[in-house]
Amino acid sequence: MTLVILAAAACTTARLTSSWKAPDTGPLNFAGKKVVALIISDDGVMRREAEDSLARALTARGVQGVPASTLIPPAEARDREKAKARLQQAGVEGVVAMRVAGKNAELNYVPGGPFSTSMWNHPYYSSFWGYYGWGWGVVSSPGYLKTDTVVTVETLIYSLPKDKLLWAAMSETTNPTSVDSTIKALVNEAAKRLKYEGLIR
Repeated sequence: MTLVILAAAACTTARLTSSWKAPDTGPLNFAGKKVVALIISDDGVMRREAEDSLARALTARGVQGVPASTLIPPAEARDREKAKARLQQAGVEGVVAMRVAGKNAELNYVPGGPFSTSMWNHPYYSSFWGYYGWGWGVVSSPGYLKTDTVVTVETLIYSLPKDKLLWAAMSETTNPTSVDSTIKALVNEAAKRLKYEGLIR
């Protein structure tokens, strides 16, 4: 599955649905160190765009965010040993990996404006012209159904020298508008959870 689905239309919201940390994981200490931004996707263009966005978000948080595509040529992306050699040679300390784990369409009802039969006892209803003036001021819109696109994204943080998973999370993004806004929303939600769990300041 590619990250093309991150370019759907409408407003972007994101929320963490679950997270996990290794039992012996203390505060993450990647400040000033190289941390690779890796997006697992067969769509090369989308992958580079997403990795650039993720690298910028990481750099904004005090690490040296590096897009994986700048270190690992596309032809070697699936070659684990070559990728390993390139990251080790570059002195990478950590990796933040993201992968789209699912995409679903949800049908949701959006309620219309308020109405109750008790309103018929309202003084404005007692005469037509009273109702006429009042009614136009509180026009009620009917409810309707809309389809939301929900994208599930897996986020993993690894220590490269230890070759160890430190933290993992699943997030749901509703109606993502662009790669950049989606990555920012996901990183912000992950940062909140990491801070809550005492892994970052």
